[in-house]
Amino acid sequence: MEMVPHIHHGLQGCQPEHARQWQMTELATPQPHSTAPQILVSLRGLTVSFGSGPSQVQVLHGLDLDVHVGESLGMVGESGCGKSVTWLAALGLLGAQARVQGEFRLAGERFDGLSDKALSLIRGRRIAMIFQDPASALNPVHRIGQQLVEAVSLHKGLRGQAARAQAVRLLDQVHIPHAAQRFDAYPHELSGGMNQRIMIAMALAGEPDLLIADEPTTALDATIQAQILDLLSEVRRDQGMAMVLISHDLSVIAQECSRVMVMYAGRAAEIAATDNLFRTAGHPYTQGLLSCVPDVASPQKRLPAIPGQVPEAGRLPQGCSFGPRCAHSFLQCKERVPPLLPVAPDHQVACFLTAP
Repeated sequence: MEMVPHIHHGLQGCQPEHARQWQMTELATPQPHSTAPQILVSLRGLTVSFGSGPSQVQVLHGLDLDVHVGESLGMVGESGCGKSVTWLAALGLLGAQARVQGEFRLAGERFDGLSDKALSLIRGRRIAMIFQDPASALNPVHRIGQQLVEAVSLHKGLRGQAARAQAVRLLDQVHIPHAAQRFDAYPHELSGGMNQRIMIAMALAGEPDLLIADEPTTALDATIQAQILDLLSEVRRDQGMAMVLISHDLSVIAQECSRVMVMYAGRAAEIAATDNLFRTAGHPYTQGLLSCVPDVASPQKRLPAIPGQVPEAGRLPQGCSFGPRCAHSFLQCKERVPPLLPVAPDHQVACFLTAP
């Protein structure tokens, strides 16, 4: 198994979030599958814009994405590239100001254009989402047990003692110590790591086929981060569900995901099996992210940064959105948006440099 550096940075100009001891870690190996893995969720031509008329701003530009049954897919890119918006749009959680278009399928059945009532039968039961900040996602005036019972009642139809017993079992499943006693605690009485475990328990209440984990270790220290990631891997393996892991931390992606989508300015820049991406990244943006990896052999080496900044939504340059920051840009890059094309098995790149 190939070894890659333990990567950790914020992807904000490729500057590291904080210094720490770099280690060598095993690269996640794609799970064995047939030549035609079964598709669980398919998004086609996903576009998202906000506002109306002249002030309308488009933030996703015809995104195509498949999630296979049981796989762990990583989504990485700088803040604002559209990772979270992708799934909030698919699940109808962006609000009335959003204009969402595209064709979405779950196990072959379309779910785009459904009413909010119809989507509620998918949210939590088939596709669940863990949000970035448990402190804001949990209601501070209700006990955690009450909130968990509500999720159990909604998704499983349980009531009374049966719902309470199932809620306690979920707390045990996510390794909350003394689960029965913690049942009556308020969120502020628990640590950030404990609250994140509560969020995972709520997401598991409906026994979903797909779990969207949106920056699940934000604001947690390194030890707690590792525990939460181990927990996610454990429940995914035990329940056989698929997971989409949204993260700025490439070490997390390398360890937890079998496939990776790199996004930039509302488009997919590269999609590849994890080992292919880290070994033979094809897009200059992906290469720039990986060049920020600290070298354990040369700890004093200055880390490079990708020049420039991510363009504002609604002010994208003509042609390739990454063109103004790319050292390899040429005339065609300024005139056309490069399509996402296969360059190898399990590897697609949106760059004219790698186009066949």
